Amino acid sequence: MASLREALGGVGVVLPSLCVDPVTGAGKEPYALVQLGRCNVRTAERLVAALRGEPMEPVPTNEELMARVRRANREGRLPR
Repeated sequence: MASLREALGGVGVVLPSLCVDPVTGAGKEPYALVQLGRCNVRTAERLVAALRGEPMEPVPTNEELMARVRRANREGRLPR
């Protein structure tokens, strides 16, 4: 799991709920299941781009995101 987290992070993808499934980890199977968990749509898009080997847009900073939201609010439309 740590290797997967590191590899995904290396291409700019963070799965916040990535973890080992505790139920399968306690069973008799030799390998526990890794839960990839839930993520937002933007993270899913970045994961698809990484898997396809496509370039990804840089992750915007919080300040950039807030500027987009303020601009969208002024223009009366939802941010993308």
